[in-house]
Amino acid sequence: MKSTWIPLAVTLAIQSMVAMALLTLPVMAPEAASSLGVSPALVGVYVAIVYGGAMFASLAAGTAVKRWGAIRVSQLGLLLCAFGLALCAVSSVVAIAIGALLIGLGYGPITPASSHLLAKTTAPERMSLVFSVKQTGVPLGGVFAGAIVPGAALMLGWQGALLVAAAANLLCAAIAQPLCRSLDADRDSAQPLVLGSLSQPIRLVLKHPALRMLAACSFVFSMVQLSLTTYLVTYLHDALAYTLIAAGAVLSVAQVGGIAGRVLWGWVADRYMGARNMLAALAALMAVSAIAAAMFSADMPPLLIMAVLVVFGATAIGWNGVYLAEVARQAPAGLASVATGGTLAITFLGVVLGPPVFGAMVELSGTYRISFALLAVPTLACCVLLLLGRKSERLSAAS
Repeated sequence: MKSTWIPLAVTLAIQSMVAMALLTLPVMAPEAASSLGVSPALVGVYVAIVYGGAMFASLAAGTAVKRWGAIRVSQLGLLLCAFGLALCAVSSVVAIAIGALLIGLGYGPITPASSHLLAKTTAPERMSLVFSVKQTGVPLGGVFAGAIVPGAALMLGWQGALLVAAAANLLCAAIAQPLCRSLDADRDSAQPLVLGSLSQPIRLVLKHPALRMLAACSFVFSMVQLSLTTYLVTYLHDALAYTLIAAGAVLSVAQVGGIAGRVLWGWVADRYMGARNMLAALAALMAVSAIAAAMFSADMPPLLIMAVLVVFGATAIGWNGVYLAEVARQAPAGLASVATGGTLAITFLGVVLGPPVFGAMVELSGTYRISFALLAVPTLACCVLLLLGRKSERLSAAS
């Protein structure tokens, strides 16, 4: 038990810190934009730069983990996030763009590194739950950003708040240092770091049908997740006349649903359904929730709207842990970090493309309702794909 929970605790803490780093500037976007004399809408460009860097870093993570070890690579990610946050504190749009890239380069390798560590220390029958608990670090980092950053900005200014978040990342890297000797014992210092290795994760994913299917589904799921979290407040404000404070509170409810869902789905997958069936069920629930959200009206009871969004958040935000556990299961022995990096590059592509595509549909249709309803189409396709893939695997095993 000890060998499982110590790696889980440290990877959860690291995931929370880098997630907070990513969200620190967006939480203060209006204040920072006002100080710099730019539009707050540029935060979308900031997020795109971050995830562009994360895509590149996730591809390099597998080789880096094999050479330096999962904890050392995670420490490097924390340091990059800290330096990126410090650069963002410079009153320059160029410096912020470079800082965003560094934060992305720090964020990208964290999940592949933790997958490598947890895959070798977790019993197969607990993998979905353990990976899901670790992935609660993403919304937990959002909670930290929402709870700590505004107060720090009030006391220290928006630049001071960025430096506080940077210090938190540095502290986390220092706390992880004593674990390097034991948890990075499988590192191979002879592992070469070459540009050609960047294509290895993608080649691995494309070579294995199960990984290929999981990556495709993660692309869709991440589009749904980011579309929900990016546009929900605006949808509730513009279409349902919610105040910004009320709409923000409803988004928080959906995020809490995501935290609960990440743990619950992992437990259900391990105990009853299996990861593939669980992901298919989540895809179906995402589709139903998206259609229900498209049907919201100003005269609907707020409790009903929140109930729908709890389910939407629990599925659209809560799928990651079960997915990552299944990727680790399907990866060839010793290649969990490489497989995770390859699939995450495709996941991050969905993150980058999802909100702009959703927004373009809003511009074309003139309403958020059609965009939400259209999210149901690819998610239902994923549900069918996952079920058919599971059926073909059973037939192959039987033959």
